[in-house]
Amino acid sequence: MYNEHEILESYLKSTSIAQQQIDSYNRFISIGIGKVIEANSLVEPDVADFAIKFKGIRLETPMVIESDSSIKKIYPHEALARNLTYSAPMYLTYVPVISGIEKLDSQDEAYVGELPIMVKSNLCYTKNMSRNQLAMDHEDPDDPGGYFIIKGTERVLVGIEDLAPNRMFTSKEKDMYSTRIFSTTLSFRSKCTVNRDEYGIYTLLFPTLSKGIDLILVLHALGLSNDEILASVSNADVKNDLMVNIDVSESKDLSQKEAITKLGKDTAPNQAASYQEKRAEMQLDTYILPHLGSAPEVRKEKGLFLLKMAERSSLLAYKYIKQDDRDHYANKRIRLAGDMMEELFNTAFRAFVKDVKYHIERTTARGRKLTVKTNINPDSLTDKILYSMSTGSWPAGQTGVSQVLDRMNIMSTFAHIRRVKSPLAKKHPHFKARDVHGTTIGKICPSESPEGGEVGLTKYLAVMSKVTVGADENFLQNKLKEMKLI
Repeated sequence: MYNEHEILESYLKSTSIAQQQIDSYNRFISIGIGKVIEANSLVEPDVADFAIKFKGIRLETPMVIESDSSIKKIYPHEALARNLTYSAPMYLTYVPVISGIEKLDSQDEAYVGELPIMVKSNLCYTKNMSRNQLAMDHEDPDDPGGYFIIKGTERVLVGIEDLAPNRMFTSKEKDMYSTRIFSTTLSFRSKCTVNRDEYGIYTLLFPTLSKGIDLILVLHALGLSNDEILASVSNADVKNDLMVNIDVSESKDLSQKEAITKLGKDTAPNQAASYQEKRAEMQLDTYILPHLGSAPEVRKEKGLFLLKMAERSSLLAYKYIKQDDRDHYANKRIRLAGDMMEELFNTAFRAFVKDVKYHIERTTARGRKLTVKTNINPDSLTDKILYSMSTGSWPAGQTGVSQVLDRMNIMSTFAHIRRVKSPLAKKHPHFKARDVHGTTIGKICPSESPEGGEVGLTKYLAVMSKVTVGADENFLQNKLKEMKLI
């Protein structure tokens, strides 16, 4: 007899209902954690000719230290029963740097704390166990995994739905045509906006500014000349807009150095000239499009990117293009457990680096012998991670990220692991954001959503939807360059 659920049953036999969370966490422990260490690898205390370089991190499998100081394996059911955290020790490899030279013969590793381990992830003992083995070891054979055990409580990191980072969005608001981008790096998110008013004048907004600033001034400060600005576009109407902007701008005849000086005066008035210049350069390198880099060498590239944003604002004004649909699912990204853990670990690790730096400076000031291991406090890293995972308060100001897993029945457990939350406030109407969008079909369940204030903001992944856990952008860029497509 034909079984109408044959495809679904076959799919669920080969794929866990929590696969998206497990894949995301596995990517974090294999790639994400290494990226964080690399980005914060150098500790430079205020000590002459001394620094520490972190080389990498090694994660072990979940362990528990007993009262007699013995170390033994711990399984998820035991962590639950004994109100323990299902976590694994982390060992950080470091090398002292004396007078700029790495002393490889002094390379060593230090214990730096515990990392919570996701049940059924690559570091979990139950990952490859058969149903019989799981039953013999007092584990639930039907448990999907995809959650953490923190101090004896099962907690799940809910997926956060967000606008795609590093992508331009063009829209019209009253008489203003805007192109904005959420320029995102590992530890910083900067919203940059190029506005075009009804007269065709462009202004740029980025963090630290309370009102828009002349785009031509910023382009000159980034190293573009008037000829380069006009040569960057081919559309006659857009070129006309740029010519009008250059014509009315007070900065049209300024050199790059003069433009940087004027930018400093405009953004930090009544300050010393040296501070103003430093401030202007920091804004150009740190706050404007940080995803393109923070080195002075990429300033021209940033200028051309801003021109592309200005061009899109004009193309919308002249009706060459339609405004972007922010609710289209191609413009959304779901940040799962691995992404959330990477963000949390990055914040905790930066605090840990500051802590190590402070302890080394204090040891030197007291005239004691300097040994790296004694200046590493493993509790500082572990405590920050466990605090966020216990309370649900995440570094970016989000709340309710970590939630107690719903164990009312097996279906509510499955649903909770596949939950996706929108960061929008539930007290605002957001009618468009709450509607079912045609592009979510097959990805998000159109009918399962709570009633009341959360309707349309709390969603659930469709049963057979899969979430890709990211790709290496640099690899793709290099391939496209090889093929001469960019």
